[in-house]
Amino acid sequence: MMCALIGSSTWLTIATSLGLPLSTTHCIVGGVIGMGVASLGVDGVVWGWEGKGVAQILASWVVAPAIAAAFASIIFLITKYGVLRRSQPLKWGFVMVPVYFAITSGILTMLIVWKGAASLGGLKSWSDGQIVGCILGVSGGVALLVVVFFLPFLHRKLIQEDWTLRWYHIFQGPLLLRRGSIPEAPEGVQVQIVQDYYRGKATREDLEAANIKSSTIADVEAVRADSNSDGLAIQKETGVSTKTLEDVERADTGAWHVPKNLWKLLVDAFLHGVRIDVISEQGRASKLSKNINDMHARAHRFDNRTEHLYSFLQILTAATASFAHGANDVSNATGPLATIYLVWQTGIVDKKSPVPLWVLAYGGASIVIGLWTYGYNIMRNLGNRLTLQSPSRGFSIELGSAVTVLLATRLSLPISTTQCIIGATMGVALCNGDYKALNWRMVAWCYAGWILTLPVAGTISGCFMGIIINAPRW
Repeated sequence: MMCALIGSSTWLTIATSLGLPLSTTHCIVGGVIGMGVASLGVDGVVWGWEGKGVAQILASWVVAPAIAAAFASIIFLITKYGVLRRSQPLKWGFVMVPVYFAITSGILTMLIVWKGAASLGGLKSWSDGQIVGCILGVSGGVALLVVVFFLPFLHRKLIQEDWTLRWYHIFQGPLLLRRGSIPEAPEGVQVQIVQDYYRGKATREDLEAANIKSSTIADVEAVRADSNSDGLAIQKETGVSTKTLEDVERADTGAWHVPKNLWKLLVDAFLHGVRIDVISEQGRASKLSKNINDMHARAHRFDNRTEHLYSFLQILTAATASFAHGANDVSNATGPLATIYLVWQTGIVDKKSPVPLWVLAYGGASIVIGLWTYGYNIMRNLGNRLTLQSPSRGFSIELGSAVTVLLATRLSLPISTTQCIIGATMGVALCNGDYKALNWRMVAWCYAGWILTLPVAGTISGCFMGIIINAPRW
């Protein structure tokens, strides 16, 4: 099992640095396959469909994304034509927000009852009626809280455009409807009630205007380059304009081997991923997203205030998707570690063994630290580089993925939450009615990582296992 952990973690780390969104579950499976082949031979691995063999994992590369794409597309199309494309989208958004909150909270409750808290003895004795009652009770309670507290807050902010409103005013609930008149903003202060969720994203009109003026702009830039050549030479001589503030600060602190600088280098290395602006990174073109502006221009834009409604829903759906992702990947990743610990503690090898809570806590803490410090490599590829993102799209993607994981959990089907997210994103992107609104090069990159996972992780694991088995014994 240690060889399986080494093989899977090594390949997963390399793939993450390359921006490949892999399945942690499949990395572990690949490591176990390699270890099994090295120790028991090819016949020691279940390759077929029986007993959740390798064939089921290969099928999940197509099945899981397809199911998630179907659910996410249905959710987004209902949202698109039922709310966003209506003549009064904000009004219909107010109608649908409590419904969406109820559905999402119900799905989260089902995940907790069926998967997250399955180890609790009390839930195992619950009848179907008790489970249904719990789910409906939570959904209804959340919908009631949204109607009483959240909708008055949104009405005051989005319709009456109260710029003095703060987040803690939500607890006033219906009293916000009787709030006094809105004072005028101070002179010279620009008030922004809702941020522009499409800021910096090119439209078709922008691209057409850029194409018309491209030759003119090129001529102007050439003239500017000639006229500013002396100025550029002066700037290079002074060195001021070619250095960032961070470079200047580092130069003033002395040599790198000074103790205080060594500590600063260590902190910078550990917090490098925390300081990365993922949103800015997503907007930059790369080898996998050369035509990012054209891709964004092909996607539809919707009312910004209505999109703001879905930003709150997206927080809940993101938490639901993260819960499903953690419950699935942490349990699979810590399985080999739990097996090693229990064999060491008891000296008995069982087909099934309980996982200690401290192992789950260790795995959960590790996945959070990994996301915090190194997750930017994946986030910048799965965001606006894959398709144009907005709160309504993100809500549909995450909810569709969560529904897929929920059904797979109930049916005991082996799927990857990573593949569900990517499949859901593909489905929502195609709802724009233009296949070029999806970055197919990035999709191919993702599939390449999935295809390489089993053989690469298995090879690394198998090599380590072979070395250990055939090591000299004195």
